[in-house]
Amino acid sequence: MPAGNKRPLHSRVTTVGLDRTPHRAFLRGMGLDDAAIAKPFIGVVSTAGETTPCVMNLAPQVKAAKEGVSMAGGTPFEFSTISVSDGLSMNHQGMKFSLISREVIADSVELVVRGHAYDGIIGFGGCDKNLPGIMMGMVRCNVPSVFIYGGSALPGNWRGRDVSVLDAYEAVGAVMTNDMSLEEIEELERVCLPTTGACAGQFTANTMGMVSEVLGLAPLGSSMIPGIYEARFDVAKQAGEIVMQGVLGNGPLPRDLITRQSLENASAIVAATGGSTNAGLHIPAIAHEAGIKFTLDDVAEVFDRTPLIANLRPGGLYHAKDVYDVGGVPVLIKEMLKSGILHGECLTADGRTIEDATSDAPAPDGQVFFSREDAVSETGGVVVLKGNLCPDGALLKVAGLKSFVHEGPALVFENEESCMAVIRKGVYAEGSVIVIRNEGPKGGPGMREMLGVTAIIYGQGMGEKVALLTDGRFSGATRGMCVGYASPEAASGGPIGLIQTGDIIKIDGANRTIDVKVSDEEMIARRKRWTPPDQSKLAGAQQKYAATVGPANLGAVTHAGNVQWDVEEPIDSGDIP
Repeated sequence: MPAGNKRPLHSRVTTVGLDRTPHRAFLRGMGLDDAAIAKPFIGVVSTAGETTPCVMNLAPQVKAAKEGVSMAGGTPFEFSTISVSDGLSMNHQGMKFSLISREVIADSVELVVRGHAYDGIIGFGGCDKNLPGIMMGMVRCNVPSVFIYGGSALPGNWRGRDVSVLDAYEAVGAVMTNDMSLEEIEELERVCLPTTGACAGQFTANTMGMVSEVLGLAPLGSSMIPGIYEARFDVAKQAGEIVMQGVLGNGPLPRDLITRQSLENASAIVAATGGSTNAGLHIPAIAHEAGIKFTLDDVAEVFDRTPLIANLRPGGLYHAKDVYDVGGVPVLIKEMLKSGILHGECLTADGRTIEDATSDAPAPDGQVFFSREDAVSETGGVVVLKGNLCPDGALLKVAGLKSFVHEGPALVFENEESCMAVIRKGVYAEGSVIVIRNEGPKGGPGMREMLGVTAIIYGQGMGEKVALLTDGRFSGATRGMCVGYASPEAASGGPIGLIQTGDIIKIDGANRTIDVKVSDEEMIARRKRWTPPDQSKLAGAQQKYAATVGPANLGAVTHAGNVQWDVEEPIDSGDIP
């Protein structure tokens, strides 16, 4: 154990003592010498692969992080986990596996880190569920950890304006209504995603990248660096240095970072940027790993007191590269601290407080970020609705909406496919509230994302002429009067499972309400006739997930939370033979 080490090294249980002779033989078979075996062991996990452009830029960053670990006195061990692309799984049965992958990622981090008794973790994620999944695994293991978001793609340029893959989704609807030609959409398809990296707008990946900084799990200023920029390699090396500081006893553990105050800060950064509604699912899940009950109600309270002070797509104009160009997340943190919106005493990855760490950040530029005095709105870009239709809450992104109120008759569909068939044909009426149910965590199972549906509706020019309600999820790229994460979900007997086509639904984003105009007596009668969905044919990952997953308002988690790691002592305390 290195001199001055203040924390026990978990890895010593695999390297110290006579009985660990075979273990050391395995390590020597990997090319490690006595010096490497004597150092702290750091697991460097990533979702690198060729499944999506979001993760294709991670491998070089992983290499740089390993160099940082080695330079700081540790021995890095690279391993990988899965990535399911929300983009490529969108609008078909594959999307049922996206949210499940978050749990598999968290589980896989725990399995390798605990199975191999690593002393610290550096984690790289690139796509929507990678980020919370790896952060959840870090908090669960509670060893010194640093998270690095791999960065977003550069925006494309089409006919003189910046575009992202969101424009391609919405263009599909425009073609269906003859507002765009096939030649135009093919041209857009070829230029909207010009580099590797995650989606460029303030969608789920970039939202959770910002969250990782505010929670203290990622170095400040790291998340908005575009994925192809050389500056990422310096950040990755820095991660190696930071994690080694933690292992040697001079840095915070993940559960020192994940506190009620830092979770409130994370919720505030989502609201201030008009970020992805999926954060309302992921922040409670990260809290759950630390044994903190932080529900959708807690997220809602923060959303309601946080002004919208960013101009980011889909509700605004700018992309992640623009955020980086004006100074990154520290600019926003400093402005929010100045206005008393954040808790300045919360710790960063390197042990400083966020107030100290952002003291030199520049002021808002006035285009990408606004000052508190010039806020777009006095409450955040995402709100939580409650009422007799969603008693445990539902999420609506109000950033960019022209009207916060919609009232109309329900048009009910039992799944996404049946709805999509109608949307493609355009045979739905203006004023309708389109309802897609049985798509929640348990009912899907897997809680599909509805960007395919919402983008086509928007592209057809009906984005704010109809509303959409689902117990499934929305993409961070979704815009329009779209209410998701309805809790309780239909499969659990929630009211969304009882409504019928023609029922009048009122959504009021200003007053945070969502109600169906059906009497209590009628709803009771319908509940008596209701039967739960048949899931007898489920198998594999879906069967296990449906049997364990909890409700969306509690994070859609699959275990009891606050996993404790009992530190094993080495077989003997002698030096390595």
